[in-house]
Amino acid sequence: MYILSMPAVARLDPKDVFSPEEWALLAPRSSWRGLVLVAGAWGLVAAAAAMVVLWPNPLTYILAVMLIGARQLGLAILMHDAAHGALHADQRINDWVGDWLCAAPVGARLGVYRAYHLKHHRYTEQPEDPDLALSAPFPITRASLWRKIVRDLTGQTFYKQRIAPYFGKQRLEARQGGNVTAGQVNWFLAINAIMLLALTLAGLWWVYPALWIVPMATWFPLVTRLRNIAEHAVVDTGEDPFSHARTTHANILERLFIAPYWVHYHGEHHVFMHVPCYNLPLAHDLLMAKGYGARMRIAPGYADVLRQAAPA
Repeated sequence: MYILSMPAVARLDPKDVFSPEEWALLAPRSSWRGLVLVAGAWGLVAAAAAMVVLWPNPLTYILAVMLIGARQLGLAILMHDAAHGALHADQRINDWVGDWLCAAPVGARLGVYRAYHLKHHRYTEQPEDPDLALSAPFPITRASLWRKIVRDLTGQTFYKQRIAPYFGKQRLEARQGGNVTAGQVNWFLAINAIMLLALTLAGLWWVYPALWIVPMATWFPLVTRLRNIAEHAVVDTGEDPFSHARTTHANILERLFIAPYWVHYHGEHHVFMHVPCYNLPLAHDLLMAKGYGARMRIAPGYADVLRQAAPA
């Protein structure tokens, strides 16, 4: 069926919202803050793995799986910042760090993701939006939501996205509906082989499957799904750019286990997509002070989002 092309979504000039002094605080790309976030993500992964190595028991293991899976999402979020050129002031460093230290370890490529994601921004919730399949089915039943959660936590989503394309079980389009191409899976396997070799040489080969692959096969797909639901599901997008995505308030535990690196400020990100992630809280506070909250889609927490997405 032929679908007529839709116009790109309306954009706001930041100068119409913020004063020059305010925008000067929000817009600059730091030459160090993004690197600190990337280092912090890997540092927390290493600390969680060390916790299990030093104190192996079911509680520390489950905690480590959740922490590492959330940092794997964190690396994807930092790749997302790099796709917008916001991870580092030098674009060569921005792209190298975003590709090699953020994208590749979790099975993505920055260039592929950037082209796909900028199209999502250009055509948010329109037929051309490559992410439309992630939000269009909602609202769904709670039974359907629970089935999705079970598939995530039991590794079925991981198999569909990572394993099946590699063995040619099915053909997946690049980044459509959250899937990846077989080529991206090949790159993921190559980078992860290096990680396995390094751990093996350190005498800790088992850390790789137990504390990298298991989180990636279970918690990472789940929190990625929760992120996708919170950002665009049942948002009731209108012509106002402030209605194109949802901001979800997140407490400290949600930020630790579900929504790292200020990803929950998605409404602010969609309106001002080149603002670095670490400046989104300030953007939110300024918008609230200026009275823009009434035009935005804001949820009090992730539990509220799920109630909206699966009401019964």
